[in-house]
Amino acid sequence: MGSPVTASAVQTYTTANVTLYVRNGPGTGYSIVGSLPGGSKVPIYCQTPGTTVTGTYGTTNIWDNISNGEFVSDAYVNTGSDGYVADRCA
Repeated sequence: MGSPVTASAVQTYTTANVTLYVRNGPGTGYSIVGSLPGGSKVPIYCQTPGTTVTGTYGTTNIWDNISNGEFVSDAYVNTGSDGYVADRCA
């Protein structure tokens, strides 16, 4: 899904107070590769459209790339925006 941007440009955000599954692609059809406890701080390297999810922070099809090959739904990340807050993944 492309290379993460340089670390200096990366913002960190807090996840909702729920256990959040980390997937290996931008959608619920991708495999779960881990989980994060509620209130975790995550970097967003880039964002990409995927499966639409309804979560703590609304309904969105935006998925956040938090590490190489690791994605979480933006519906569970408090970015303060309903839109993109980082570059699109290449």
